[in-house]
Amino acid sequence: MKFLQKLGKALMLPVATLPLCGILMGIGYLLCPATMQGGDITGFVQMLGLFLVKAGGALIDNMALLFVIGVGVGMSEDNDGVGGLAALVSWLTITTLLSTGFVTTIMPSIAENENSVIAFNKIANPFIGILAGVIGAMCFNKFKNTKLPDWLSFFSGKRSVAIISGLLSIIVSAVLLFVWPLIFGVLVSVGKGIAGMGVVGAGLYAFLNRLLIPTGLHHALNNVFWFDTIGLGDLTHFWAGETSADVNWSLGMYMSGFFPCMMFGIPGAALAMIQCAKDNKKKVAIGLVASAALCAFVCGVTEPFEFGFMFLAPALYVIYAALYGIFTMITVALGFRAGFSFSAGATDLLFSASLPAAAKTWLIIPLGIAAFVVFYVVFRFAITKWDLKTPGREDDDEEDAKAVLTNDDYTEVARVILEGLGGKDNITSIDNCVTRLRLEVKDYTLVNEKKIKSADVAGVVRPGKTSVQVIVGTKVQFVADEFKKLCK
Repeated sequence: MKFLQKLGKALMLPVATLPLCGILMGIGYLLCPATMQGGDITGFVQMLGLFLVKAGGALIDNMALLFVIGVGVGMSEDNDGVGGLAALVSWLTITTLLSTGFVTTIMPSIAENENSVIAFNKIANPFIGILAGVIGAMCFNKFKNTKLPDWLSFFSGKRSVAIISGLLSIIVSAVLLFVWPLIFGVLVSVGKGIAGMGVVGAGLYAFLNRLLIPTGLHHALNNVFWFDTIGLGDLTHFWAGETSADVNWSLGMYMSGFFPCMMFGIPGAALAMIQCAKDNKKKVAIGLVASAALCAFVCGVTEPFEFGFMFLAPALYVIYAALYGIFTMITVALGFRAGFSFSAGATDLLFSASLPAAAKTWLIIPLGIAAFVVFYVVFRFAITKWDLKTPGREDDDEEDAKAVLTNDDYTEVARVILEGLGGKDNITSIDNCVTRLRLEVKDYTLVNEKKIKSADVAGVVRPGKTSVQVIVGTKVQFVADEFKKLCK
């Protein structure tokens, strides 16, 4: 759990760049429908729309790469950029060795298996990005002080990190070469199994679709239901202007349920998160989840919202996926039918409403209201009942932000704290959050809380035998920087 929370914190930086991109894309699609629906793009307004779509897509389409750097730097000790470089090395190694062109060259039999080809076509996904980020950060933390023989001394220390990251990624790639298509194939088989289960099958698909988002393996199921992998192709037939009479299932049933959840459910959940955030962190929560909710409503870009909490509160993410399954079954049973070519936002709903397979699109209002209320109530109950660490609910005490450090000599403050912790030789890990220094020590008996408090800090917390947290207040970053200098 501690690893997931640290990962969630590391993802906050890249996730924070995504909401604006989603908004730009939503406005762009409204100004230039041809970017989504096809056709000629003429005139200033449509050109502006195309420009905004491409500007937003520059980051949305490369989200996995943002996660590579964000996780690599964020999970590295001292947030060192070398961890980000090592993560990039890992990403380039894995995605090159597992690219479809390369794997079909070294293993020609893969080219004969459609599922395996599709699997490797989707290898550059957020899961691999996060995996590469973790590899880069772990290699930095483990090998940053590596000492090599004199004749290899140039590659000692931090210079060795990227090299080791690349070598480890070769091993990981060799494992994934056999594991990735197997997992992908299993999910395709699952999709085939639930395809004939009607309303219940649609709900199971929606649940698994959301549940698999963090791994990127949702593409396996999408290929079963949206495209013609097994003879379905809900998306392609819908946009081809066909109706349920032309196919052997209720056309649009594997897309319709996403609309009330993305357009209204996510804003409801976002409101619950904002209201549950600590008073001193509400602005931070609003900045992250409110803009993400707007993205989801306008154009169905949900990743800024989902990656903002899935690793901070994984249990809540499972509940979130289950709500998609439930609302999909209700939506399909009531006869609401709409489709998307990009995602289930207001833009696609508007465009798809005129297609022959669309039905009872007016139901988006009552369904949307219901989704908003249910998502809000469920999220608020779960967050408060189990004290889940959603954005704005980190472990810092609510009084921490009120702490005022009157001594502006940050070097002296850091020196006194370090002395109270038993000196730099007793420090094994240095980190900080918004208001606290978070430290790990070798020998807890050397910690002198009275000495630490004499540095004008607000308090000292001992959450574990070797863990020490020093409450500094909002100036903690300046103290942390000086503390790290003293420990070098």
